[in-house]
Amino acid sequence: MANSGFQLLGYFLALGGWIGIISTTVLPQWKQSSYAGDAIIMAVGLYEGLWMSCASQSTGQVQCKIFDSLLSLDVNIQTCRALMVISVLMGFMGIIVSVVGMKCTKVGDNNPSTKSKIAISGGSLFLLSGVCTLVAVSWYAAQVSAHFFDPNTPTNAKYDFGTALFVGWAASVLMMLGGAFLCCSCINEDRRGQQFYRQSQPSTTREDELLSETSFPD
Repeated sequence: MANSGFQLLGYFLALGGWIGIISTTVLPQWKQSSYAGDAIIMAVGLYEGLWMSCASQSTGQVQCKIFDSLLSLDVNIQTCRALMVISVLMGFMGIIVSVVGMKCTKVGDNNPSTKSKIAISGGSLFLLSGVCTLVAVSWYAAQVSAHFFDPNTPTNAKYDFGTALFVGWAASVLMMLGGAFLCCSCINEDRRGQQFYRQSQPSTTREDELLSETSFPD
């Protein structure tokens, strides 16, 4: 029962992390204009994500422009895009696989050993998904930080961390915690699965014994 509780906890943590990863991927606030340095009052706030750049007017009006060409983008953005898309796909596969492998579901084989292996596969997908998001968000943040502290960068061209980065860090932690809970909940399930297998086939053993006793010599 405790293992089922850990599996459910891990599953819902990972599900929340997956929703956060999707939000991080589509949000345009990966970096936003900074007001550090001189006391510059800007009437336009600039922020940028993986797919578009936006300008927010002081009146509340927001205008966004989708990046036109993939080849003209910086290699860092292209890499972060790829990592986030891979993370979303692996998270989705982990959700499907984990449903089959959890003890509280009646999908697929009821052998505890088989279900534990499937659950571990789902947890591993969650872990990999969280790692991909963590790498993408941290890499992007490192580029923003390096550009910010570059003395050759004008003050009005500096950017700060955007909301999406913090959402991505939180989502990656949730995803990895969910995967870890799901994997750890399957410890010793292989032994239980072997016992389940032996107990589920008593008739075959008895038939073999009867056949050996009633066999006639040549």
